[in-house]
Amino acid sequence: MAGSDFTIAPELVERFHASRAATRALTTASSALRDAALQAIQESVSAHAAQIITSNAEDLQRGAAEGMEESLQDRLRLTQERVQGLADSVGVIRSLPDPVGDVIREMTLQNGLHVTQVRVPFGVIGAIYEARPNVTVDITALALKSGNAVVLRGGGAALESNKMLVSLMRDALTSVGLPADAVTTVDDWGREGAQALMKGRGFIDVLIPRGSASLIETVVTESSVPVIETGSGIVHIFVDATASAEQAVEIIHNAKVQRPSVCNSVETVLVHQDALGLVPAIAERLAASGVTLHADEAIRELVPTAVPATEEDWATEYLSLDLSLKVVATLDEALEHIRTYSTQHTESILTADMANAERFLTEVDSAAVMVNASTRFTDGGEFGFGAEVGISTQKLHARGPMGLPELTSTKWIVRGQGQIRH
Repeated sequence: MAGSDFTIAPELVERFHASRAATRALTTASSALRDAALQAIQESVSAHAAQIITSNAEDLQRGAAEGMEESLQDRLRLTQERVQGLADSVGVIRSLPDPVGDVIREMTLQNGLHVTQVRVPFGVIGAIYEARPNVTVDITALALKSGNAVVLRGGGAALESNKMLVSLMRDALTSVGLPADAVTTVDDWGREGAQALMKGRGFIDVLIPRGSASLIETVVTESSVPVIETGSGIVHIFVDATASAEQAVEIIHNAKVQRPSVCNSVETVLVHQDALGLVPAIAERLAASGVTLHADEAIRELVPTAVPATEEDWATEYLSLDLSLKVVATLDEALEHIRTYSTQHTESILTADMANAERFLTEVDSAAVMVNASTRFTDGGEFGFGAEVGISTQKLHARGPMGLPELTSTKWIVRGQGQIRH
């Protein structure tokens, strides 16, 4: 069951069986009971903010001592505001419609059989991620709302933060009469726990990785469990010839600076040669926020402080206050650059030419494509999902920000009155 090259430890098998048993309780639990569990989690996270922040400070101190990159430290950091944001997101998820039981298709066949296709939980969802304690709460809340149990591997960087959050959520579950094992972690098993999730076919129904490109690639290539692939974000903004100067400055600044360490922040800006006059204002605003520009020769003639861009820059997800800029002669050249270097996450065009906008929307093959908007909007919370499991860059089942419906499968229900097939 676990593959010939890896044997899951008996203790982990027992833990996975407990998760599977918890799914049976969740399947029979009413929507109101699952909502009560989410309310208990929301209240507990909010009430224990000080303890959560103290645990998080241990992780941050250890990370800084070990030379953790600032972008990862930012993802790891929990402040009073961020903890309250976590609690609030659970409340939003609780208020959303329950997807379980939704009828997708319904028909009555000529022989009288009544056939419906309905949403059902996956069962046990595994999650592998790193330095993101917010994911611990977000994916748990989404899983419980959609009737799933969850097994978490949050990585060593957030060990103390996740330990505290999982403990609080397990206690919240039992307080309303649901099994604590609906939320389980394998962090105490380190890399062996991650391997067990990847090789736990038959125990884990679907596996979702979130993190660096290397982590996601490892999970996708090594897992025998079905994987919903979330992707890194080499995100582009194309400044077309007719772009508004004011909008270009504000949108690019927001897309890069608001939170540079996340996957929907812009990494490359392509500028139409007829819009070069906008570059100094864009560069000045970015420089005031500490952004380092990696630019081609045409841009550096206008912005001498920019460093020369290399081929590697176009293929880099910086996740920092760095941005690459390149001049293109046409929309076609911009589209070709995006096809070559994009990770198919998010791309945006800034333009007043609606024909160009429609071409961009049609021809760019990414999970989210935008017109005159910051790429930072590719987010489950911003799309009204309350939170997200991740942003899927694959094309099977789920694509883009993943909310509650993406954590369900379907089954066919057939009701008859004695029909037999001839």
